[in-house]
Amino acid sequence: MEAAHLIAFNLTLLAAMASPGPAMLLAIRATLTGGRAHGIATGLGLGTMAAAWTGLALLGLGTLFALFPWAYVAMKIAGALYLVWIAYGMWRDAHTPLSAVSAPVPRHRAFLTGLSVNLANPKSVIFAASVLIVIFPTGLGAAEKALVVANHLVIEWIAYTLFALALSTGPARDGYLRLKPLLDRIAAAVLGALGLRLLLDR
Repeated sequence: MEAAHLIAFNLTLLAAMASPGPAMLLAIRATLTGGRAHGIATGLGLGTMAAAWTGLALLGLGTLFALFPWAYVAMKIAGALYLVWIAYGMWRDAHTPLSAVSAPVPRHRAFLTGLSVNLANPKSVIFAASVLIVIFPTGLGAAEKALVVANHLVIEWIAYTLFALALSTGPARDGYLRLKPLLDRIAAAVLGALGLRLLLDR
């Protein structure tokens, strides 16, 4: 494995993180509703689970899903229902004042929420496996696999922390407060659609 492989992996990872998926939507809302510390803790949870999926892909979980499709289907259904549940709560509270929605939440709960959202999408391990196959050479040793996972973890943590710091400014929060009903409904619709797509996708 060469440095060029890690660079290519990191560029692909950053591009994937920038897409408007459930992880990014959760990171945005967590920061704007709960503040900087809440957003960072949520991002740490998201990044930890994403790196864990990469580690599992390196260990062959994608192959395991292919051998035992029922395990993948079970995880997909559970994850889809969780995303729909989150979407329902966001839609229901769209017009609720922020002070009533964002009561102080322990940081460990924010971390666990981030962890759960990325755990709810088993397709992450399929994505990770496909990226790893394309970018990295075959026959990686244990130390190289550990380096790939550690690299993934650090990149995710840095990216989500910087993102939370940027969004925790006064203007960003004020803009969210003005558009809260609309933005929450959009986020809920996207998360709900992703959940339903997971349920219906064969």
